[in-house]
Amino acid sequence: MSTIHSFLGSGWGFPPVFNKVENQVGMLSNEADIQSSLEILLSTRPGERIMRPDYGCNLDELLFEPLTTTLKTYIKDLVSTAILYHEPRIEVNKIELDDSGTLEGRIILSIEYTVRSTNSRYNFVYPFYKNEGTEIK
Repeated sequence: MSTIHSFLGSGWGFPPVFNKVENQVGMLSNEADIQSSLEILLSTRPGERIMRPDYGCNLDELLFEPLTTTLKTYIKDLVSTAILYHEPRIEVNKIELDDSGTLEGRIILSIEYTVRSTNSRYNFVYPFYKNEGTEIK
C-alpha cells in the first residue's frame, strides 16, 4: 500500500502554510495532492511558470466570449488536454460543464477521473467565474 501512495506523492499545500511550532511546511499527500494539483493546473495561465512555460490551462482568455456550444466543447477539450499532459497520475472519465449560473457569471466544471495506481474514482468541481464584478450593486 505504501508504494501506491508513494506514486501518488506528496507536496506543499497551496498556498504554502508554515507550522511555527514544528518548523515544517504544510504538506498534502495522496488524493488531496491530486485535487490541489488540478486546482493549480486549471488556475494557471500558460507562461506563468518560468521553467515550465507550457504548464497551465488558458481558461482566462475565454472570460469575455459568448457561451456557445462551440465554446463549451472548446473548454472541455482545453481542460482535458491540460490534464492529459500535466497530470499523469489520473485518467479523465468525463468532463461536464454546468452553465446554469451564467447570469451570475459562473460556470461549474465537474471532472470525473480515475487514479491510475489505485483505480479509485473521484470527482473534482472547479468553479470558473466569467465576470469578476458580479457582487457589484
